[in-house]
Amino acid sequence: MIISRLILKNWKNFKDVDLEMEERVFIVGANASGKSNLLDVFRFLRDIAKSGGGLQKAVTDRGGISKIRSLAARKYPDVEIEVHLSEFGSREILWKYAISIKQETRGNRLPFIAYEKVWKGSELILNRPDKEDKKDPVRRTQTHLEQINTNKEFRDIPKFFDSTLYLHLVPQLLKYPQAFTGPDLPDDPFGKGFLERIAKVNEKTRNAWLTRIQHALKLAVPQFNELKFTTDKGFPHLEAIYEHWRPGAGKQKEDQFSDGTLRMIGLFWSLQDGDSLLLLEEPELSLNGAIVSKLAPLIYKLQKPRKRQVMISSHSADLLNDRGISLNEVIVLEPATEGTKASVASNIEEVREMLHAGMSPGSAILPRIKPKNFQQLTMEF
Repeated sequence: MIISRLILKNWKNFKDVDLEMEERVFIVGANASGKSNLLDVFRFLRDIAKSGGGLQKAVTDRGGISKIRSLAARKYPDVEIEVHLSEFGSREILWKYAISIKQETRGNRLPFIAYEKVWKGSELILNRPDKEDKKDPVRRTQTHLEQINTNKEFRDIPKFFDSTLYLHLVPQLLKYPQAFTGPDLPDDPFGKGFLERIAKVNEKTRNAWLTRIQHALKLAVPQFNELKFTTDKGFPHLEAIYEHWRPGAGKQKEDQFSDGTLRMIGLFWSLQDGDSLLLLEEPELSLNGAIVSKLAPLIYKLQKPRKRQVMISSHSADLLNDRGISLNEVIVLEPATEGTKASVASNIEEVREMLHAGMSPGSAILPRIKPKNFQQLTMEF
């Protein structure tokens, strides 16, 4: 399944959003425009649905309702999320899930649901609050999404949300894990335990995925020759062999890899890992522009057989200048005084006209998201 439509009210940067979404989604915008916050909607739904999660934990992990609610919210402060689910390649709606969240005005000030609704096709099969909720208001501090005994009729929805994969690999966490103490973040979003994730995959599958990554790295990284998974005293490692005039002298472990090499490994691994919704944040970081220019077709090639939706945040011209990218696939974020405006690029007349005139998607879109006074930046110093 894929998310074919997203409707938000008062979610972080966004006061009001209604977006049609494709199988491949590129989210573009200036710094602090809300790219990460838009992706976090799907992580939030995952955190509600997953085992050990739930509404209370998902909200608490984000600092409470006050950190989630848009600063532009006024008379109507409820946070609302609605998603439509369809099959890959189809616009027919299989499921709709909608939730509205409030906060108690007294006591523990816990978040609770103002409503929770589920549609199967066009049929409304869950509409809360119901009679039982009115008898026992504490029930509204939990969603039916997180409760096995209440979501039997629509279990495909929590299963889909729970499977969402997000990886924004930070190379330094992988190179120097001993330098980053303290509790690990839930679901390891920044790849501190990436090697353990690789180790958990069965050997045959792991070797097949690493072999594909090895072939790609041979093309992208000078002198790169071989990639292996190894263990040393019970700890997992990646080992690379580079061409060198002395036999065996070109061996390196992950702490010697370049940041770009590690980020490519993380990206290529994630694209092969399952068929669930995949969230990628600025995959161009640390990569050569020539490699970045090939990411869009590479993502398409790997996602299509798996019928997998991939959402990518970026402001890279190298990535977005690929002429295979449709304007329907690009969401443009433009900050304003009343929150960030989110638009599908095909709905912006100026962008459509520029594309018809022969410009690439990146050339037509990126000038819109540049800070207005960026030319004066050097003058400030």
